[in-house]
Amino acid sequence: MAPLLPIRARLSPLAFQLRARNVRTIISSSASPATEPEPESLDKPQSTRRKPLSIEQKKFLDKALRVNQAGELAATLIYTSQTPPITKAHPHLRPLMKHMYDQEAGHFKYFNSILARHRIRPTVLYPVWSVAATVLGWGTGVMGREAAMACTEAVETEIGEHYNGQVRELLAWVKEIEGKGEVLGEELQDLVKQIRRIRDEELEHLDHAVENDAKEANPYELLTGLIRVGCRGAIWVTEKV
Repeated sequence: MAPLLPIRARLSPLAFQLRARNVRTIISSSASPATEPEPESLDKPQSTRRKPLSIEQKKFLDKALRVNQAGELAATLIYTSQTPPITKAHPHLRPLMKHMYDQEAGHFKYFNSILARHRIRPTVLYPVWSVAATVLGWGTGVMGREAAMACTEAVETEIGEHYNGQVRELLAWVKEIEGKGEVLGEELQDLVKQIRRIRDEELEHLDHAVENDAKEANPYELLTGLIRVGCRGAIWVTEKV
């Protein structure tokens, strides 16, 4: 596998924006690993016993994790559909496409395990999102490298913001727990770490897309605009069903 550029070594404009906006508010929806608060309890061994989540917290996690699982399913299908036409025309991109797919598959596996463990209902629109992601991946792959990368840029921009919102909410919970002198449960501790890691890997994909001429897609604005609207709509619907 080809060596990968460290995330901070070269930031694309969009990735930079996602990370830089939080200079004014460090737990904004676009907080980054460099500036997010680092509660001490995230790195300390925690008791397996914890205070039960409130009803509102459970509802938030049910919606968030259901969307996360559906989104990672879609990501794996997009890359699966894009890879054959892209790597046929541009063989040098095979390691990159495999790297991004492998990370998405790992994310999908993680959220599958979380939903199963906590008996969270997956979205009933699984078949719809599967078809939509496959069509989107195949269509942009056939359009060419630039369109495929523009698709990745658009999707990862929305997903990056989506995960940032979850990190912001979870860190607020951690701060509240610490403020009350209570113990942070191991599962919540791990969830914060995992969603941060997954968020960072999604933004890495965005950076790779821009580096591979996503903005040269034609028509760039129309294509990325439609995909981003579609992502926001899919997130909204999946939270509910």
